[in-house]
Amino acid sequence: MRGERRDHSLQATALLHEAYLRLVDARKVNWQNRTHFLAMSARIMRRVLVESARARRYRRRGADACRVTLTEGLLVGEPADVDIVALSVALDEFAQIDQRKSRVVELRYFGGLTVEETAEALGISPETVARDWRLARAWLRRELGGR
Repeated sequence: MRGERRDHSLQATALLHEAYLRLVDARKVNWQNRTHFLAMSARIMRRVLVESARARRYRRRGADACRVTLTEGLLVGEPADVDIVALSVALDEFAQIDQRKSRVVELRYFGGLTVEETAEALGISPETVARDWRLARAWLRRELGGR
């Protein structure tokens, strides 16, 4: 929620409740550990935020998308106006190129996981996560620069 625009109508509590309701419906999931749960939570929160942004955009009848600049500060929590839909679409495109780096962004940005937690969730080293994080940010910055 820290990455959302300041006047976002979805409150953190509402996001948490919506994510919880969706997690409760996932009864057949065999939770492996805490990081597996956090990874799934990040993915569900991403979906809730994207659905909310798409609904808002639909209500506004295709309002012009704002330019998004991804910086280190933004991705670790500085509040800013982020076009969540554009970010999600770019992240889906990036997943076609490199699934692991896409998951790193999803876990760090949407899930708020640290480098170490992300490494544990993906079963890779923290150094690999840091490298993937830098490369993914550069790719997303380039892709979102024109939107």
